[in-house]
Amino acid sequence: ILVSGPIGDHGAAVMLARQEFGLRGDLESDAASVLPQAQALMSVPDLRFMRDPTRGGLATVAHELARAAGLTVRLWEAQIPVNDSVQSVCELLGFDPLYLACEGRIVAAVGAESAEAALAALRTVAPRAALIGELRDGPPQVVLATAFGGERSLDELEEDPLPRIC
Repeated sequence: ILVSGPIGDHGAAVMLARQEFGLRGDLESDAASVLPQAQALMSVPDLRFMRDPTRGGLATVAHELARAAGLTVRLWEAQIPVNDSVQSVCELLGFDPLYLACEGRIVAAVGAESAEAALAALRTVAPRAALIGELRDGPPQVVLATAFGGERSLDELEEDPLPRIC
C-alpha cells in the first residue's frame, strides 16, 4: 500500500482557516490534481486499487480497501508521512491525522512484487510518496503497527471531523 505524500494537510489547514480553535499557522491545503499521480501508477504491473483520501482520510480508504479485498490492511505508522505542523495541530486539538482529509493525494495498492516499481514511478511526480503498509490474510480490518512496536486497531470513522465545505 502506497500513499503519494504527507497526509492530513487539507483537513488541518481548513480547521485553522475556520479559526474555531483560536489557532493560527502557516499550514496550506494539499489540494491539487491527482491526475499526474494516477498516470504514473497506471503502467505499474499489478496495480489493484487507487483512491483519493479526501473524505475520511487514509484510515477510511484503508477500511474501504479491507472490505473490498476481504483482507486485513496493516499500516506501518513509522512510514506514513505526516508534516510536523499537521502533527502538532492534531496533538493540540485531539485529532488523528489518519482520519483527516487529504486533497491531491492517492492511496494505491499493488502486488508485493511491484511495490518498489510503483513507489519509484509515483516518486517521479510525488517525491514524498511512501510505502506504508500491506494486505494480509485475515478478516477485513485495519491494523496500525505503531512506531513503538505495538499494534492498534483503527476503527471506522463514525462522523467526519471536518464537515463538508465543498
